Amino acid sequence: MLSNREIKSAIESLLFIWGEPLAIKMISETLDINKEDLEVIISEMIEEYKESNGGLKIRRVDKMLQMVTSKENDIYIKKLCTPIKTTKLSQAALEVLTIITYKQPITRVEIENIRGIKCERVLEGLMKKNLICEKGRSDALGRPILYGTTTAFLEYMNIKSLKDLPPLKEFERDSEILDYNDNDGQISFMTDNKER
Repeated sequence: MLSNREIKSAIESLLFIWGEPLAIKMISETLDINKEDLEVIISEMIEEYKESNGGLKIRRVDKMLQMVTSKENDIYIKKLCTPIKTTKLSQAALEVLTIITYKQPITRVEIENIRGIKCERVLEGLMKKNLICEKGRSDALGRPILYGTTTAFLEYMNIKSLKDLPPLKEFERDSEILDYNDNDGQISFMTDNKER
């Protein structure tokens, strides 16, 4: 049987070589360790990395782990690496993504009913960016596709799970649209009859 030190060493190697978030279940199966014992070791490792103030951290993403660099070193990494051109999400994409995030699983028609405008192209764009994916089919007439967010979305938002999102305020009318209010960190519905 492996010692704790050997298990931690193996986990480091697996996370380093994998690069992407690696499922804890997969680590458990690879090392032949039950998930409960593994969770204790993972928690210890995360704390050890925090206390060391080193250049690497272990980050949880849903039920997965990923080896990442410390935020304090971002400036040096950006200097070293060739900048990658990123495109910002449009206002329409942000609205649709917010609706999906808080109402998932949700159909295209339901999203359009909330926004009051078609969103087929926006959904395609969010799918290409891997921020949303198909989550099955609705039982409604025609069995429309249900959409939900992805693990890549959690990474993009730098959160462990959807539970870490700010709470959604109640809204008064179906025709209202989502808006982000920086003052109180809340997502709320605000009336706006303009097309977007």
